[in-house]
Amino acid sequence: MKTTTPGLNVETDQLTRNHRDRQPAMPGRPTDGIGQYNIYPVHQIPPGRIALGHAALAALLGGEATTTGRTITIDGCAGVIWDELRTGLTAAWAVLGLTSEWVDVAGALEAETEIEHLTAPYLGGDDPVFGTAFNGSLADFFDPAKLAQLAPSGGADVTVLYGSGAALADWDSLLVWVDVPKNEIQYRARAGQGINLGTSRTSPPKVAYKRSYFVDWPVTKRHFQALLPGIDALVDQQRPTEPTAISGEHLRQALADLSRQPIRARPWFEPGAWGGQWLKHHIPGLAPDVPNYAWSFELIAPENGIVLRSDTIALEVPFDTLLLFDSAAILGESATRFGTEFPIRFDFLDTFDGGNLSLQVHPEPAYIRQRFGERFTQDETYYILDRAPGAQVYLGFQEGIDPARFRVELEASAQTGQPVDVERFVLTHPAAKHDLFLIPHGTIHCSGVGNLVLEISATPYIFTFKLYDWLRLDLDGQARPLNIERGFANLDFTRQGDQVVHQLISRPEVVAEGPGWREVNLPTHDKHFYQVRRLEFGPGGFDLPTRNSVQVMSLVEGGQVTVRAGGCERTFHYAETFIIPAAAGQMRLTADQPVKVIAASVKPGRGPL
Repeated sequence: MKTTTPGLNVETDQLTRNHRDRQPAMPGRPTDGIGQYNIYPVHQIPPGRIALGHAALAALLGGEATTTGRTITIDGCAGVIWDELRTGLTAAWAVLGLTSEWVDVAGALEAETEIEHLTAPYLGGDDPVFGTAFNGSLADFFDPAKLAQLAPSGGADVTVLYGSGAALADWDSLLVWVDVPKNEIQYRARAGQGINLGTSRTSPPKVAYKRSYFVDWPVTKRHFQALLPGIDALVDQQRPTEPTAISGEHLRQALADLSRQPIRARPWFEPGAWGGQWLKHHIPGLAPDVPNYAWSFELIAPENGIVLRSDTIALEVPFDTLLLFDSAAILGESATRFGTEFPIRFDFLDTFDGGNLSLQVHPEPAYIRQRFGERFTQDETYYILDRAPGAQVYLGFQEGIDPARFRVELEASAQTGQPVDVERFVLTHPAAKHDLFLIPHGTIHCSGVGNLVLEISATPYIFTFKLYDWLRLDLDGQARPLNIERGFANLDFTRQGDQVVHQLISRPEVVAEGPGWREVNLPTHDKHFYQVRRLEFGPGGFDLPTRNSVQVMSLVEGGQVTVRAGGCERTFHYAETFIIPAAAGQMRLTADQPVKVIAASVKPGRGPL
């Protein structure tokens, strides 16, 4: 069964224009940042282990074939540009004197109407943002009888079964996985290439993202987890004409090494309706013509990646791959409770010369489980990395608030466009550098103008119920959706007045100190399953055990810090986030000037509430 490829046929100028308006694509040969924040952090592996381009990939997969009959299964995530891969490999094999036949697994998919029926219950109807996590498998998208019929004709030197789900046909063949970073998938959707699993048509970017978040990404993650121990190669296709590839053996060795060493995920940056200018002015390498940068996704495990480099060539794999490979090494004691879900999130919120965030609340644990299928909720903290004079944080309610009056005014504003005097209802607090504001679920909050917030949070990251958004439009000129009804189902109106000051603003406690160093606990709320500490030292060093828990860290003051753990030494710069896996056991941090490092970890014995 020989077919043509439905699916992605990317217009290069669209993708180029899209990247010009957002963060540039990672180059195949990224350079090191010299003494400053690096947007392309790499993890060096031995030389000769990463191939660059279709010709090198063709040689890796089938260049030595001299007789007919070699078969290759190429599976991958939604978002792969299959036409580009097929064209590139076909031409490269032809140069080697090899013919190729391509069999598209999409021919074994269930009818699109059946797939729509399968996925519809998880997509929230016409809700613009929320759905429920799909709990099925990728096999549910396919007709088993049609899968069984897929077979090579035997007339080519190399026969390739390809497409998302190809491994389900269970051919006796080489097995290749093709991945595309989540930010690149979103860029392609914005360029009009938003095709999801089991569909043949494009979707608007926001629709494509919702389908990806609730269906494609969780089902693909489970599928890849089953394949990871046996894949023969992994391909990174974020640059469609210049893929990079690594053998499965070398990938698994790199993951085993990284599971005990300092790690830094590749960050990515996004503009937003309220976004500011701090990141643009302090982070080198960002596109200067973007209107603002609202977020830096420092470590959002479901969407960030890890970059491996061999010689000068780089390849990115999803951060989740580390947990799929060895969750216990990464998470330690908490792996039994979080499984392959990374528990802690770090990101920046930039409102310098921008706007207030939306006034918002996050769901109660039972609510997020029942409505959205998440195991734990979005408990947050705001760590103030920098702030302009007069900056403030909205947190908690005024004493004696009338919830009914508050709701009436919010709903009237949504209907009429009349502004709400927010400070009649919500407390404001002055923001100072190194303050930590506590935002357990149910707490009304938002960052005001003039803050650079390091948001330390539980990993879920889209479950924000906006109550008021200052009557502004998004960057596409559309009203941002409000969730007043959901918000009021989760608001805790007891968090008001003096209680907010006493319970939701952390008061630092020195828990250990010595010559030139001290360890400061920044107590979090009882409902937070993670703890936050600040390590202050230098010039000199600081020794810290992982205590059988992953440590998520960021340099929040000082130029750079060097970390040695698991036999590896790495240097990190101001505002960079890094991870020390639990299996490292012990780390030593050194600096040649005074520094402050934030460290977040799971509280002993704690897991999702």
